[in-house]
Amino acid sequence: MTIAEFLEPGKWLRAGGGPRYVQLRQRLSDGVDQGVLRAGSSLPPEREIATITDLSRVTVRKAIRALAEDGLIVQRQGSGSFVASDIPRIEQSLSRLTSFSEDMSRRGMVSSSIWLERGVFMPSPEEILVLALSRDASVSRIGRLRTADDKPMAIERASLPTDVLPNPLLVETSLYDVLEHAGLRPVRALQKISAVNLDEETAGLLEVEPGAAGLRIERTSYLVDGRAVEFTRSIYRGDAYNFVAELQLAKEQGAQ
Repeated sequence: MTIAEFLEPGKWLRAGGGPRYVQLRQRLSDGVDQGVLRAGSSLPPEREIATITDLSRVTVRKAIRALAEDGLIVQRQGSGSFVASDIPRIEQSLSRLTSFSEDMSRRGMVSSSIWLERGVFMPSPEEILVLALSRDASVSRIGRLRTADDKPMAIERASLPTDVLPNPLLVETSLYDVLEHAGLRPVRALQKISAVNLDEETAGLLEVEPGAAGLRIERTSYLVDGRAVEFTRSIYRGDAYNFVAELQLAKEQGAQ
């Protein structure tokens, strides 16, 4: 059912049902409960809701304001109104090299994975370049949807040389646990973070609306001897993460 169909006034607006803004507020709240309005999705503009419901914009604005006060709707200046996310926002440090499983465990959350890809493949040109592979080498890939307390948080796709991870099926929960057991856990990494709008397939996996904000992270991880052993491309829900980095004032050259 579309939002427009759900908000057709003949289905819920009653002459003796109380103030109209209260009835609209309840209808929108029911839309969230029934999944018509999904967490993180945007509400139609006030003008559009007014047209659909045959209510005044003042009435619509009053209903949305009431929902915002209840914490069900988030209003963002210049962007509109959005259904509040039911995903807890997590602060992720950029100064520590940890696995998703370790991060969630430290927060008292249960992590799990839904496998999207797992096997040994011929490397792509990008994997050859980043991991310094020969063209006739193979690469182990693991791709999975990462969840915390059964809620989708991120999509991770990692590539590793086969002499580092010869059998991708060994990874059941934490990749870094497998690497640590083999004495090949990375000790440092370089990360590149960029903002993206999620395409339909990715949004579906993360259970958000297509076009929702996300964070793309590319990470190359290294052993103590400087060898690149992991190349990971991840997409994180934009409504679930804050990435935090500690910065220090750089000393000017020649300063005492």
